[in-house]
Amino acid sequence: MEQQSSKSYGSALYTLAMVFFFWGFLAASNGVFIPFCKTHFDLTQFESQLIDSAFYGAYFIGSLLLYLYSTSVGYDFLNKIGYKKGIIYGLLVSVAGALLMIPAVGSGQYVFILLAFFVIALGFSLQQTAANPFAVALGDPATGMHRLNLTGGVNSLGTTLGPIIITLVLFGAVVATPEQIAAASTGSINTLYLILAGVFLLVAGIFSIRNMPRVTSDEEPERSGKATRALLAITGVIIVLSAIGKLLPESETGTTTLILLVVALVSVILILIMSTKAAQKNSSGWGAMQYPQLTLGMIAIFVYVGVEVTIQSNLGALLQTPEFGGYNEAQISRYISLYWGSLMIGRWMSAVTIFNVSKGTRTILSVVVPFLAFGVVLLVNYISGNVIEDLFVYAICIAILIAINFWSQGKPAKLLMGLGLLGMIAMVIGLFTAGKVGLFAFISGGLICSIMWSSIFALSITGLGKYTSQGSSLLIMMILGGAIIPPLQGGLADFIDIHSSYWVAVACFGYLAFFAWKVSGILKKQGYDIENLEAGGGH
Repeated sequence: MEQQSSKSYGSALYTLAMVFFFWGFLAASNGVFIPFCKTHFDLTQFESQLIDSAFYGAYFIGSLLLYLYSTSVGYDFLNKIGYKKGIIYGLLVSVAGALLMIPAVGSGQYVFILLAFFVIALGFSLQQTAANPFAVALGDPATGMHRLNLTGGVNSLGTTLGPIIITLVLFGAVVATPEQIAAASTGSINTLYLILAGVFLLVAGIFSIRNMPRVTSDEEPERSGKATRALLAITGVIIVLSAIGKLLPESETGTTTLILLVVALVSVILILIMSTKAAQKNSSGWGAMQYPQLTLGMIAIFVYVGVEVTIQSNLGALLQTPEFGGYNEAQISRYISLYWGSLMIGRWMSAVTIFNVSKGTRTILSVVVPFLAFGVVLLVNYISGNVIEDLFVYAICIAILIAINFWSQGKPAKLLMGLGLLGMIAMVIGLFTAGKVGLFAFISGGLICSIMWSSIFALSITGLGKYTSQGSSLLIMMILGGAIIPPLQGGLADFIDIHSSYWVAVACFGYLAFFAWKVSGILKKQGYDIENLEAGGGH
């Protein structure tokens, strides 16, 4: 890798942070855009969740295509072109997707809007695959995880601001009246995506003129034919089930679609479980999937991304019910912002570990920083004209997260177990209550999810050795969970009701708690000291 000055590295890192910001900005904005599309195109709750299916499904397809291409040609595609070019190409793909949204909206066909979302996220997939290792490479490898924490914090800032700004662009006000909502037109969407296309193009241009290091590696990808077949089997099942759902008569789409989504979920899990059992008998050809901690971790990432997305994606519909306030599409932005702001609160708390300070100072910062982040969330909403007084009580949820963090002592398995159980409790409280108590219980899922990613990742790749890079790629593919679990909950909401559909989140948190317990035993048998593993990075 080329040598650069510290100043050059810092400049490159700040430029890279912009990419992380816009991932969070657009992903979080789906929480506002989904209920808008539901009203504008007269969609069912299931149909509205297909936005998440298109968005997060593109991550899987994009990562899979890169994986298949690299294994077929015998070299890493991104390593060959360089991570900088990988990010630029990804941004240009996202530009194309944003511009595609304009004729898609003009057509009045929801399927074309989903296609535009897919193309935007396909670009994000390439950007994310390149940007994470690039951030690690911009300086001393020993501090690579610190830079990921920094970029993760910037990503969370994007998730906090996104819903507010998108609401402003779509409705012309941060807190819109019913008349403003009714007046919102396709022109608002066109304006939004023209702005996004321009921003993506601007960032690509900045990247192209920046003098950045070229990251290279001599390691060639491992041949793993059996693992490839397992991934293709997952892809095939999803394609077949999607085709069946598309061919169904409109009168039969309700219950049958829900069944197909359950089959898709079960199929993904069964294929991964069967793969790890087969690999235990004969590890040849399985690559990273010969390790049970990796395969169970793939399911954990699938479930984690699914629950993180589904809580907020269905939150808009929940807030429109009389039991939870009967808010309109524009009024929900502050709650969506608080949910994604919760991810920022937790990640800022976790990032305290990067500071070279005394243990006592670190303890104080671990308490002060999350409340400082909460203050940022409140300030953003206040400046936007939102009422914030009723959000103050959310500080209780933050205090509980801080207590869990201290209890775990930074040990990934213990932290993940505690968070999984806490997530189940929070969702059950939300299910058996209504009003602000139930609402804040569901929103606290953002706090709980905020620091799960690094623990899952650390536990999943421990002991993989030369397969670590491949294992990391396989984990990224499992962002697919964001494409299946939200519409599954949406379909369940259409079948029963939106409130009761949150049992899906209870089940997800339950698996994450189980994973923490199960993988601890697996790693101990392999001779690893799980008490001294470090969780780093963030999603």
